[in-house]
Amino acid sequence: MRKTKLLSAAEKAIKYALKLKEGENFLLVTDKQKMEIAEALAFWAKEVGAEVTTYLMTETLRPITKPTKLFENLIKSADVTLYLLEGRIEEKPFRGYMVKEGSTHGRICMMPGITREMMERLVNIDYFELDKLGKKLIEILTDAEEIIVENRLGTKISFSVKGRKWENDNGDISQKGKHGNLPCGEIYTAPVEETFNGKLVISLIDDKMGLGIMEFKNGKLIKWSGKGISEVVKAIGDDQTGFIVGEFGIGTNRFAKICPNMLEAEKAWGTCHVAIGDSYGLGANKSKFHYDSLVEKVTIKVKDSYIVKDGKFLV
Repeated sequence: MRKTKLLSAAEKAIKYALKLKEGENFLLVTDKQKMEIAEALAFWAKEVGAEVTTYLMTETLRPITKPTKLFENLIKSADVTLYLLEGRIEEKPFRGYMVKEGSTHGRICMMPGITREMMERLVNIDYFELDKLGKKLIEILTDAEEIIVENRLGTKISFSVKGRKWENDNGDISQKGKHGNLPCGEIYTAPVEETFNGKLVISLIDDKMGLGIMEFKNGKLIKWSGKGISEVVKAIGDDQTGFIVGEFGIGTNRFAKICPNMLEAEKAWGTCHVAIGDSYGLGANKSKFHYDSLVEKVTIKVKDSYIVKDGKFLV
């Protein structure tokens, strides 16, 4: 097969990020929109000797909110699961199920909304440089009793991360129990819930561009405005676990851009993101929901020092 940019990116995903091994069971979950990406990934999975199973989600079955019994058996027997479906708000519970089951029985890579262009630009990168920046930031932020995040649009939020574990999303999804994204490029943790207070002015939530305001008190979303956040709140309904802060992250991928695709946008330099809902085991909150919101051109202060100012790293 002729080597293309897409095949080169797929090779890095299989050999570097997932470190897929001969004899491992590889479950590839795709839809027809992502088929050329799935084929490139399947090619390299076969090349390294993995057992490849492709699960095609047809449009007639969507939105998918819960697994079939057959799918439950497939994901439980997979050493590695990779998710390629187009991102849809109604399918968040299914994605949450996949993260939980995939990381319980093996390791899982989530790529909701990935495009060929994103694969070529954001997956075929220098992972050593990415890892180095992530480690430096985590060293500064670990056990910080107060982190302050602001921007010129009116964001001002403060919180503690004392006792909380940070994750460096550096592309390494090679160990059992691991859950990660491709493209990668963020550091993240769960804030200490009751310390999270203030206002976020966001430009994107769950792939929906547009200005929004989210106000928190003691870790809970209590007030909001904007079309995107209103749609998210409607999807959550009366499930109170969906309103609790579950994640704070900082983008570290220099090639990522702000766009209506949270998978990429949350990795962009000069941004941070806050999720409501599940904390992926890093905090106290457990939920079937997890919605990320993006804050641009941030200033982040910790221990009387700035690590980011107006969207530019100072470390």
